Amino acid sequence: MDITRRKFLQLATTAGFLLSFGKVHAATNEKILIVYFSRTGEEYGTGNITKGNTAIVAEIIAQKTGGDIFEIKPVTPYPDSYEECKKIAGREKATKARPPFVGDVENFSQYTTVFVGYPIWYGDAPQITYTFLESHDFSGKKIVPFCTHGGSGLSSTDQTISLTCPTAKVLQGFEMRGATAQNDRSQAEKVVEENLKRLGLI
Repeated sequence: MDITRRKFLQLATTAGFLLSFGKVHAATNEKILIVYFSRTGEEYGTGNITKGNTAIVAEIIAQKTGGDIFEIKPVTPYPDSYEECKKIAGREKATKARPPFVGDVENFSQYTTVFVGYPIWYGDAPQITYTFLESHDFSGKKIVPFCTHGGSGLSSTDQTISLTCPTAKVLQGFEMRGATAQNDRSQAEKVVEENLKRLGLI
């Protein structure tokens, strides 16, 4: 380790910068949170999956940024059956339902940048995503939307999030096909890394 780097680490420690997983991001002084909703079970065109597509992307973001991670888990789990889940999702979207979720983020106010991840259901984020967004104060925070999908991209969900959280700064998000997240780890990591570099977070 050269002298400059050693002095930096000493100063960072003295100043209270926390450099390990889930702490202040050393390069940007950002406190990062990755919030996501993801689903396992029967997946259209893929079969049964034991880890959700969005969960995989969220975990890659956490690994590369050192951010904390929170999974939005519904109080009433969605069924494993694709068709049954699709019916419920359709009803929730039509009624603008706000399904409750389990637990919550500790000390949400400490975070400066919040990644918000979700699959695309019926051209939108699942309604439980909005339950989370509407139940927290995003004033002054930066939001980075990210999604997994079967071909729709972000599907204007970044704009909907901007309307839902008008006191936050919603940055340009990114998307990934669910099949890529599920079946091509190296490509998934490449997509995440490219976007984190664009955002100045790695």
